[in-house]
Amino acid sequence: MISDNDGRATGRDRLSRWRLVLGGQEADGVTTADGQGVALSADDARRDQVLAELYDSTPQGRGGMGSSSPRVARWLGDIRGYFPSTVVQVMQSDAMERLGLRQMLLEPEMLRTVQPDISLVSTLVGLGRVIPKHSRETARAVVRQVTNELEERLRAKTIQAVTGALNRAARTRRPRHRDIDWNRTIAANLKHYQPEYRTIVPERLVGYARRSTEVQREIILCIDQSGSMAESVVYSSVFGAVLSSLRSVRTRLVVFDTEVVDLTDELDDPVDVLFGVQLGGGTDINRALAYCQSQISQPTETILVLISDLYEGGIAEEMLRRAASIVGSGATMIALLALSDSGHPAFDANHAAALAGIGVPAFACTPDLFPELMAAAIERHDVSEWAAAHDIPTSHEAAAHED
Repeated sequence: MISDNDGRATGRDRLSRWRLVLGGQEADGVTTADGQGVALSADDARRDQVLAELYDSTPQGRGGMGSSSPRVARWLGDIRGYFPSTVVQVMQSDAMERLGLRQMLLEPEMLRTVQPDISLVSTLVGLGRVIPKHSRETARAVVRQVTNELEERLRAKTIQAVTGALNRAARTRRPRHRDIDWNRTIAANLKHYQPEYRTIVPERLVGYARRSTEVQREIILCIDQSGSMAESVVYSSVFGAVLSSLRSVRTRLVVFDTEVVDLTDELDDPVDVLFGVQLGGGTDINRALAYCQSQISQPTETILVLISDLYEGGIAEEMLRRAASIVGSGATMIALLALSDSGHPAFDANHAAALAGIGVPAFACTPDLFPELMAAAIERHDVSEWAAAHDIPTSHEAAAHED
């Protein structure tokens, strides 16, 4: 950006920006206060050209760039050279729709030119099994780059939150002598100091149960495969991989539409999980919950996270009865309307309210807050109160925002 010495954009720079926003033709007549026209620099002229190729073309048409894969490849390279990363991602997303890139990305030479991000991964996962064989390895490489970056960003926070919660949850007030945490015991009993004996007579002991090598919690991630949940599926696969690496947690990952697929055996590789998903189709939440319920062996030690927009294509009454049965068994159940950074999701507000009424809190959650959510569930805190403390809208508040 061209700036004056005081950091503000110059008048000519502001006019150049307006020229780029408005496009050519009539906008070329924009003049400054002294009557001179606005001449674009060489870089701005190129920016203008790549903007025109995208936004002046016919959406989904065969004209513009839609008929030439090499030309689109060059265009994708150009936008990365002339615009910041955040703008590139917006333009890529627009190009998917306007220029028919969803189909064109099936070709390896196209995939190599696109800046990988979660939106692109969501698109590739959506294309899934229709990607030609000669493009699949390239597609997997793009997906792996993004999932590796996400895992690097989220792993440490997740492990710290979950292991810390497990340690706190394992404390007992009746520890064996060798398991007493003396520092915490003293701190908890300072008010019981006996001056005449110059000592503390503890009313309760604080220690740790000897369960470090045992599975302490079972976590089931039950993920809706409908097309609107693509970003949630990507993040869930990454969190599933991280959680499965913890010996004290047994993690299961289940995806569903009208069928149910258990991808637990693929959990060590998020890419395998994502290419095992088939986005789109119908939704049978009740069927998925029935399968998950059959996998619960220790209800009081189990956390079931249903990640769905709750648009049930099966029998809603049975779905609610099934959820009530799971909660009644002693398991913790949470309904995440989305696990993404994409803002307020679309969801079935009536089903969300009904689930909340039977003890299944329903709200959307960002990936950065998910580790804390799991920690709260592990420690058996009230998850609804946790959401309120983090200013996360409940299902009722989110529905009101949509209206």
